[in-house]
Amino acid sequence: MLIRSKAPLRLGLAGGGSDVAPYCDLYGGAVLNASINLSSFCTIEPCDDGTVTFVATDRDEIFSAPSAVAYPYDGLLDLHKGVYNRIVRDFNDGEPLSLKISTHSDAPAGSGLGSSSTMVVAILTAFAELLHLPLGEYDVAHLAFQIERQDIGLRGGAQDQYAATFGGVNFMEFHEQNRVTVNPLRIKKWILSELEASTVLYYTGVSRSSDMIIAQQIESFKSGQGKSVEAVHQLKQDASAMKDALLRGNIRRFGEILGRSWEAKRNLADKISNPEIEEVMRVAREAGAWAGKVSGAGGGGFIVFIVDPVERVQLVRALNQLGGDVVPFQFEPHGACAWNVPT
Repeated sequence: MLIRSKAPLRLGLAGGGSDVAPYCDLYGGAVLNASINLSSFCTIEPCDDGTVTFVATDRDEIFSAPSAVAYPYDGLLDLHKGVYNRIVRDFNDGEPLSLKISTHSDAPAGSGLGSSSTMVVAILTAFAELLHLPLGEYDVAHLAFQIERQDIGLRGGAQDQYAATFGGVNFMEFHEQNRVTVNPLRIKKWILSELEASTVLYYTGVSRSSDMIIAQQIESFKSGQGKSVEAVHQLKQDASAMKDALLRGNIRRFGEILGRSWEAKRNLADKISNPEIEEVMRVAREAGAWAGKVSGAGGGGFIVFIVDPVERVQLVRALNQLGGDVVPFQFEPHGACAWNVPT
């Protein structure tokens, strides 16, 4: 028997950064995001040879060792190790497992689509199916957050884990002590279709680590730099304003808020933007884009553009001249899932 799972990646539309401590502990955070039909995938194959193997087929990375209670984090497939270590400790009475975990993602790490957190959710969801664990969406998302942020020590917020687990378009609220409220939005089909027709997703070709950018953002909060704190206040307000515009089907207003959020986001850390990103933004505006915003921490990865659907082809042609890739997508209403495959 094989266990397979998948979890959707997400577009960060507004409020990103307000889900990162210490900001959300002090002020509360709010984020608007939407899952898309690009995913992270996992396959678990139980074994009886007393070994554990982790394979990331898209990264050409492999880890293999005798079954153990836990494996140390050394930079090689730490996400896989983190989930395995937690599952053995919390759900298998400390007894080692023998299995092979194979994974791949539709987007590279550092893409700004939440790929690392989504991978953790995909692996966790597969384990929940394998071991028949009674975990609901909030349980999976919170456990994924703990594994990534506390066990492994990767810096970042909490929106990615919840977006991957729940799926759909969500307005999320972040409170102190890692409490999260997910509010699924019931958006009329014509509005979602209009947003889809108005959105262009462009991959810059630059994969970057969000850790240093987020670390600088956190230090700005701790040092009380007003510019950074005020910027996140604006991002949080934009999440609420963008939610209202979306529910009313006002995509032009949605785009205006997206552009305003990008201006605020650039004030969080000096590495969020760079000359290459600014050039892409300039070309896109000249080709008709209403606004653009880097998805995720910044520095590269994917950029979300909002454009009049009539001008979409013109924008795509202009972006295709820059060396990156325009990536087709659709919004994905469903969150992480797992299934059995007979062998």
